[in-house]
Amino acid sequence: MKDEKKSAVDPRILRTRQLIRGAFVELLQEMDIEKLSVNKIAERATINRVTFYLHYRDITDMMEKMADEMIEHIERIVDEYAPHFEKQRTEEAWPVLVKLLEHFADNASFYQVVLATKRTPIFTERLLKLLSTLVKAKIDRVEMENELEESGIHKEIAIWYGSSALIGTIVSWLRYDMPYSPHFLAKQFSLIRSYSYNDLI
Repeated sequence: MKDEKKSAVDPRILRTRQLIRGAFVELLQEMDIEKLSVNKIAERATINRVTFYLHYRDITDMMEKMADEMIEHIERIVDEYAPHFEKQRTEEAWPVLVKLLEHFADNASFYQVVLATKRTPIFTERLLKLLSTLVKAKIDRVEMENELEESGIHKEIAIWYGSSALIGTIVSWLRYDMPYSPHFLAKQFSLIRSYSYNDLI
């Protein structure tokens, strides 16, 4: 995972980016992404176009950077909580998954727009790539590779399967307005993994 940035970002820059992100989320709830413009985002964010261009080249660059920030936030959570499930193969909730789901719930308006719709695939693609890394790491930690080989299962396919199941579950949870708590959903996922799929996910 990436190291945290050593130098703190100016609070004014953070506030401006939060305004832009909020405007982006609000507008995507109202219109297709093709109809978005820098003018509309700037107006909704109560900033001018010049300020927008101080932060982003265009809307595509804005989404790229937002996706980078999303992954950085998630990586920090993983770095902090990954040791809590080191070598674990129980039916208890996957601790790092609980923390990730709590993060999604705390930022629901953003994630429901960028993950639970088909308007911004860049965010889903970035998250799927990260989840694939997490599933691979979990397989390695609990030393499942020999078991997979003995079962005739290719590790790469197990990773595809596990990460796709994870992101599909998260997206559905967001689309249905998070009807279950993060801990309950993570526990259910762990139970399904151990009961139905022989701990492959």
